[in-house]
Parts: sequence; structure tokens; C-alpha cells
Amino acid sequence: MFRKLVSALAITLATAFAATAEPVRFAVTDIEGLEALQQEFGGFQKELSKLTGLDIELIPVSSRTAAVEAMNSGHVELVLTGPAEYVVMKQLSDPRIVVAWQRPDYFAQIAVLANGPIRTIDDLKGKKVSFGSVGSTSQHLGPAQVLADFGIMYGKDYDGVIISRNVAAEALIRGDIAAIGLNYGHLNSIRKAFPNAAFAVVARGRDLPNDILVARKDIPEDVFVKVREAFLKHGNELMGAVLQGDDNQKFKGGIFITDVKDSDYDYVRSMYRTIGIENFGSFIN
Repeated sequence: MFRKLVSALAITLATAFAATAEPVRFAVTDIEGLEALQQEFGGFQKELSKLTGLDIELIPVSSRTAAVEAMNSGHVELVLTGPAEYVVMKQLSDPRIVVAWQRPDYFAQIAVLANGPIRTIDDLKGKKVSFGSVGSTSQHLGPAQVLADFGIMYGKDYDGVIISRNVAAEALIRGDIAAIGLNYGHLNSIRKAFPNAAFAVVARGRDLPNDILVARKDIPEDVFVKVREAFLKHGNELMGAVLQGDDNQKFKGGIFITDVKDSDYDYVRSMYRTIGIENFGSFIN
């Protein structure tokens, strides 16, 4: 009888603890709104909750800055972000690295018209080159670094402009600009959107550092360990859940990388320096 009472009490206490345990809040820097976040990461939320026994809660953030503020104020525990955002977030919040999310074929490149006047990278000197979203790893910083790696310097050897992707493709076709800096997936989407135009690549960069899941620096150690071990032991199940989201197909064929350190993102820091930014204490607007 005594053992039964002890067992019943243990179950009651465990149930009460589970009911009162604080949720582990998860945010993504490039998705706005709860509905979109649930569509992309609802399956992942359920799978990570099941594997860790934690109450994983999706928290929408309106911007990269809002994600940092939420982390610093203790309103979010986990943030999935891009490599360029991570560098700034490291400076502002000093988060702990949980795991990197690999994106296959994630590299920057410089595209031109296949039948246009630009045939080599040197032909871009004195010309106008467009970049996509300001501060984007693969649409701005990466392409600028690709050009710099070939000796074509940002702010000196060409006129860099910020234009949204499809508008930039139209400008390229009209001859208003000479080239577009973008990633592999974006070039494929442009080719589908403009089937009557032919594009060529005059320069490609190395694979970019991966997206990265970070944790608030003061996250409870047991929570950090449970989340990290879920990725270590159940990466395939978690990736399958991630790929339920349409926009998350960028991770298809990728893996979670646990052997990752801050210095792996020094290449991104060199990109910032290429465009003239030495202090990583704020996001580019």
C-alpha cells in the first residue's frame, strides 16, 4: 500500500511539474507572423517536443532586431537564424551554439545575360551590379565577397545597387544593369520566371556558412542538453519534420551539424569588412 501511495504521489508530482514547466520558445528570424511560422515549423515543433519532452512553443518575431531583443529580455530561448544575422547576434547577445542547419548548394554567384556584353569578371569594372536584400548572406554580402575575391572591389570598381530579385532580372534584360548577385536557388527561380531569357554565371563563391540554431546564453543547462541531444541522436526525424514546410525545402538534402564553432563564421565577418563594416554591433538597414 505504501509503495502504491509513493508511486501515485510521484506520478502526481511529475504531472504537476510538466503542467507548470516553462515552455521553450523557438523563433526564426526570416519568417514573420505566427501563421507562417506554424506552417513552416509546426511539424518540427511537434517532433522536437516529442523527442525532448519539452514544451516547445513557436514565437514569431518581426525582425532580426526583434529576435535579439526577445533573447536579451528572456522572452525566447532558441533562435534559428542565418550566418550574417548570427555574426551580429553573437556580438549583441553572446548566444550558445546548438547546431548548424546545412543548406546544400548554398553559395553566392554573379549572374549576367548569356548573350550580353559581360563575358568575364573583369568586364564588370565600371558597371552596375545589383544585390538583393540588404545584409543578406547570399544576396548581398556573399556576392560582394565573390567579386572581391576576384579583385573587383566593393564601392570602388563597380556601382553596387540594391534591387529586389525579379525587378533586377528585368533590369538586367533591359540592359540597365550588368549583373546580379544572388544564390543558386534564386538563379533557378529567375530562370523559371523568365524562360525567354538566358543567364550565365561569371563567378561563383565557396559554400557559405550554414544557418544556425542558437540558444539564449542563460538557458537552463538541462534544456540545452536535451535539445542538442535530440539533434545528435534524431537528426533524420527532425529534418523530416523540418521539410514539411514549403519554404524549408532549402534544407532538403542537408544535415544538422553539431561540430560547429563561432570561428566557422569568420568568413562572414570578412564579408562585412568587404563592404566597409568593421563593427558587428548592429544589423545593416
